[in-house]
Amino acid sequence: MAIVGAGLYRYEVQEDWGKLPEGYEWGQVGGVAVDSRDRVYVFNRSAHPMMVFDRAGKLLSDWGEDFIKDAHGIYIGNDDSLFLVDRIPQVAMKVTLQGKKLFEMGNRDKPSDTGYTQESPTVKRAAGPFHHPTDLQVAPNGEIYISDGYRNARVHKFSADGKLLFSWGEPGNGPGQFHLVHSVWEARNGRVYVADRQNNRIQVFTPNGRYIDHWDGFLQPCKIFVDKDDIMYVAELQARLTICNLEGTVLARIGGTPSKSPGELMAPHGVWVDSHGDMYVAEVLQSQRLQKFIRKR
Repeated sequence: MAIVGAGLYRYEVQEDWGKLPEGYEWGQVGGVAVDSRDRVYVFNRSAHPMMVFDRAGKLLSDWGEDFIKDAHGIYIGNDDSLFLVDRIPQVAMKVTLQGKKLFEMGNRDKPSDTGYTQESPTVKRAAGPFHHPTDLQVAPNGEIYISDGYRNARVHKFSADGKLLFSWGEPGNGPGQFHLVHSVWEARNGRVYVADRQNNRIQVFTPNGRYIDHWDGFLQPCKIFVDKDDIMYVAELQARLTICNLEGTVLARIGGTPSKSPGELMAPHGVWVDSHGDMYVAEVLQSQRLQKFIRKR
């Protein structure tokens, strides 16, 4: 079995992880997250938008077909709080691990006015929540960040109970500007990392939205995940996954050449790491799968 990665971050793919019942399919796997018991939540665009597996890959439950329309972003906190981004309905929500909705953010089915239309598909101005939001994360203090990117160019910050606090960003490629902002994560060092997908970079801000820095060299970064050891994992749509520290130093890379072979990557869109250091990678476009990578010690 081939080993991928480098240094301390070497992995072996667990082939055929997550066998599906007859009639089920992965669909476009928008995101993946793991709870405190290492149960794996696969958020996907199929008839079964949330599928929950145990660590070994056995399907435990599925739900969401009654209220999820366009599965995109997912986050599970250390307290097992679960948040979802439903892109086309223009909402983000907090739900229980069993799928009961607790509260919702955004104006359902009412996109904000960014000047984007089917006839003129360009974001002309930044606006409020939401116009095709992408991902979200809960900060250490409980406040909620939501990236609003396909038809907007903003990061929105909400209170722990879902009240909008403020937003930042505008269309463009300069400092603090975004072209398809796709993921956001506040780490324990007090910095906020934003995946600026179509500008092929990660931007770094303060929690108040003040620009600090940016890192070039990414290949359409889609998802940022930071583990308990302050290591960052970045799923890049162009067939690559980057592992780095919070200063941007690259520790390992996986993929780089599109391939559907097990252990290789085609279109990574989500990533999460469990308590054992094992990594789950969600893929979209032609791939439509979830892969589990076992960390080698």
